[in-house]
Amino acid sequence: MPRIALLQMTSGIDPAVNAATLIAAIRSAAGQGAVMLFTPEMSGLIDRDRARAAASIVAEADDPVLARVCAAAAEAAIWVHLGSLAVRRADGRFANRGFVIDPAGSIRARYDKLHLFDVDLPTGESWRESAAYAAGDAAIVTQTPIGMLGASICYDLRFPDLYRAMSDAGATVLSVPAAFTRPTGAAHWHVLLRARAIESASYVVAAAQTGVHADGRATYGHSLVIDPWGTVVLDMGEAAGLGYAEISSDSVTDVRARIPALEHRRPIPSVAVIR
Repeated sequence: MPRIALLQMTSGIDPAVNAATLIAAIRSAAGQGAVMLFTPEMSGLIDRDRARAAASIVAEADDPVLARVCAAAAEAAIWVHLGSLAVRRADGRFANRGFVIDPAGSIRARYDKLHLFDVDLPTGESWRESAAYAAGDAAIVTQTPIGMLGASICYDLRFPDLYRAMSDAGATVLSVPAAFTRPTGAAHWHVLLRARAIESASYVVAAAQTGVHADGRATYGHSLVIDPWGTVVLDMGEAAGLGYAEISSDSVTDVRARIPALEHRRPIPSVAVIR
């Protein structure tokens, strides 16, 4: 069974420091026999001060963190799902973009976060991702050594239609890199991720940010790997570092045979509202 690694990190406001953490994780994961490393949302920069952050957000082709990760992946001969980076689009807006990078250091797939986090929490925290970021317009599924990988990012987790579409398209592993807040993480992180695994009969791999960040925010941690039956096979708690798990294609086949819910899916033609 192929072995994967998850990086749980506390990204800060300096992309060079975050890049060094990513490079060390790539080398360590490859040295421990992992075929693929998963990193969290906003691996290259977390900074709620958008004026300050803007100086570090550049076009994909010019992003130094992405360039270093691609080079390190090639050096270590390992696949990397770089959970996401903030990149500047041609229209000047930002995208929250994830990358699937192969062992040659080439980008195999890109995914721009579809659902943007615009919420006011009971704790008084207020987030308006759409104030600076543009939403993506397409889902992606790509072939990897651990199976067909469907990519999503953080708040996407709350929209099951996305995961249905990816499993319908052949995904057997669903990646959910995140920077979940502590209140929402404690309430919903485990149950939503387990639900996505169960309803899609797929592995879910969720590499997360953790701890108190340099910009003052606090994230929940608990990077998880969940099998297609909904069993948590890895929970990294709150400490930063690397975790490992194995992915079995036989488990996907077995669960889908035992409960063939994917085969029984039907389009809902209409909803009758009776008052």
